[in-house]
Amino acid sequence: MSGDQQDTPERTHVGRYRQIGSALRRHGLGVLWGLLGLDRAFRGARGGAGSALRELTAEAPIHLRAALEELGPTFIKLGQLLSTRSDLLPPAFVTELAKLQDAAPPIPVDLIREVISSELGAPPEQVFASFEDQPLASASIGQAHAATLADGTPVVVKVRRPDAVSLVQTDLEILQNLASRATRTWQFARDVDVVAMVDEFVATIRAELDYLEEGRNAERFARDFKEDPSVIIPRVYWEHTTSRVLTLERMEGMNVADVGALDDAHVDRNLVARRGADIVLKMIFEDRFFHADLHPGNLFIHPDGAIALIDFGMVGVIGEELRGHLSRLFIAMVRGDAELLASALIDVSVTGASVDRLTLRDDLRPFVARYQLRSVRQTPFAPMMADLFTLLRTNRVRLPREMMLLFKALLLIEALAMRLDPDFRLGEALGPYAEHLSWERLRASAIAKRLARASIDVGELALDLPSILRRLVDAADTTGIQVHLRAAELEPLVGRAERIGNRLVAGMIGAALISGIGGLVSSDRRWGSWRGTMVGAGLGAIGALGAYLSWTARHRRFH
Repeated sequence: MSGDQQDTPERTHVGRYRQIGSALRRHGLGVLWGLLGLDRAFRGARGGAGSALRELTAEAPIHLRAALEELGPTFIKLGQLLSTRSDLLPPAFVTELAKLQDAAPPIPVDLIREVISSELGAPPEQVFASFEDQPLASASIGQAHAATLADGTPVVVKVRRPDAVSLVQTDLEILQNLASRATRTWQFARDVDVVAMVDEFVATIRAELDYLEEGRNAERFARDFKEDPSVIIPRVYWEHTTSRVLTLERMEGMNVADVGALDDAHVDRNLVARRGADIVLKMIFEDRFFHADLHPGNLFIHPDGAIALIDFGMVGVIGEELRGHLSRLFIAMVRGDAELLASALIDVSVTGASVDRLTLRDDLRPFVARYQLRSVRQTPFAPMMADLFTLLRTNRVRLPREMMLLFKALLLIEALAMRLDPDFRLGEALGPYAEHLSWERLRASAIAKRLARASIDVGELALDLPSILRRLVDAADTTGIQVHLRAAELEPLVGRAERIGNRLVAGMIGAALISGIGGLVSSDRRWGSWRGTMVGAGLGAIGALGAYLSWTARHRRFH
């Protein structure tokens, strides 16, 4: 065997590859292994090409969950991530994968003590006033123990498993290699850009391995809710925290899903439902930083209705670009405009496949007719999103990770709230935030930002234009230029031209106005000169706007 062969990822982790192949085949999922062409590379994973290509049965979602559980922590977390991808997987797979629990056999307490001693410089009995050997919970990456500080404060000490990094790192390398293989052999993998998805997953898992990151997340949530006494975020004790050990204030309270206990404590369940929704909506639309895993085990309810949150390893961030996409989606829903909604979804899509804009628009028309924002207030969020995700899968539209985490957070909190109050409707709470976000897009400052971005685009185009024209002329002089257009391709081309036209005209208007304002600022001449400068700027802007309106009218007639 050559040196190159020895260095391939398959050869480096051959034993683990065989385990993965064997687990998939035992659960009737050999087709996945066959699609990657690995059935020939690892013959030790029993089963020939016939078994690899057999159709998946109706029990495939159950078998996939079982196989992922068998393969351990990395694959369990992969399944949990896939359970949020309703835009990619059919409902049966999403529902089944959502059952995956991140549990693992307890780590021997001697190993836990060794990690604490190594990280904090002393054994647990010297660092803490008390330390419970029996774990509160044991997961794939870490284990949690109850303890108290010297001043009597109850805390939870999370300790990373000693072998977690090496085990997870091997599996992450394998997943990245499988993703690369998939894009070469499987059209679906290319369409959804599985390499980018796995890279995002790898970054998420590596962040979860670092408890310092989770501590920083907790502190940010504490800052965001410091004025709200009804939301409780545990304090981080940094003097007892490292990348492998995290010490947090211990949260007490009732499980949010235990309706009987809440009733026995005379907790106002309707109040808790509304408060939980407000917490998530504030995170998403005001703070732009949200908890992405608010399942029942991560919320505790106090007798007065206050809500305590824990487990801050998985978070989502709403950047300016994603916020703009959300705004366009809400505006399309408010207007009931299927064409605008189709454009917004195509713009936000990160799929590598081409999307048929006309088909997507036609598929969305009955959807927006059913779920315009004025009526969605009385409609459960889950069925609406299920219909939308079906349309996205059919039209090969894949949403970015942060948007899917956002939808997951909304779906989780709606399910919890409706368990507490069957009459709860997330749309009633979501409506004001959506309307505010839609109007915010029309504010002067927001328009100014878009004009500035458009001006930059025009400047870059101006710099690139000479070289583009030179290449075009060279091509015409040598081989000539041939243009082939099919009717199905014309609409996306026109749509793209319209977007470019919007940016160009916005840049022209912005440039005219900026020129006039610059003249006002820099000129020391009398009012007559200033007035002339301003009039010139206004005429330039009006001329650009008139050209745009004329172009749009011609485009509409053509369309």
